[in-house]
Amino acid sequence: FGRMVMWVFGYGSLVWKAGFEYDEKVVGFIKGNRRVFDLACIDHRGTPEFPARICTLQAQEGAICWGTAYRVRGDREKENLALEYLVRREPEYDIQAHVDFYQEADSETPFLTGVLVFTSTPNKISNKYFLGPAPLEEMAGQIAKAFGPCGNNCDYLFKLEKALYDIGHADDEVIELANEVRKILGGIDEFTLSKIFSTTLDKTSNKYFLCSDPLEEKAGRFAKAAGPCGNKRDYFFSWKKPCMTL
Repeated sequence: FGRMVMWVFGYGSLVWKAGFEYDEKVVGFIKGNRRVFDLACIDHRGTPEFPARICTLQAQEGAICWGTAYRVRGDREKENLALEYLVRREPEYDIQAHVDFYQEADSETPFLTGVLVFTSTPNKISNKYFLGPAPLEEMAGQIAKAFGPCGNNCDYLFKLEKALYDIGHADDEVIELANEVRKILGGIDEFTLSKIFSTTLDKTSNKYFLCSDPLEEKAGRFAKAAGPCGNKRDYFFSWKKPCMTL
């Protein structure tokens, strides 16, 4: 049997964090779609009360969307592991489509065909995660205050802004939204920030507080803990500054 090859296109958080094993990563774009922040996230970077706004694709003639494509090459098990991970990570996306993928060197001939992309139904009735469009100021306000188990919504936006810049294809609409969020965050005083991003150090009133366990026990938890946003080791070793970036 020949080796299986699967390509996955990322245009949101996948641009900077694949999260699955892949063999190759290439920069390029897809046609007929634009990146929009019309989808709700209620379990990673938001809550049901304050949903985060994350990316999805909106069909638009003549539009292109830059991102990265990942190649997963191997046996069926390797492909299934990547798919299972993506389905768990992207529950808001109810459509798995296959698209043509282009590179800057030749914008007319597809570099790849049949590339998998996760997107969503733009209908609030059939897709409970679809928020739809909103004025820039309203979207920025929602992003500025949304926070979930995997971090805050503004961090998602700022990382996407940087990731697109790093691959050489900054997105003007992402930059505009990010700057609007920065305006809002710049007006929040330190006391309000401390109330938003603080925790009660009491087991009785805070079920998530673990108390001051011995160092070895803490290290053991860090070594083993993993969830939908990655493992605790990555969180710990990459942590250098507060999550919020103004």
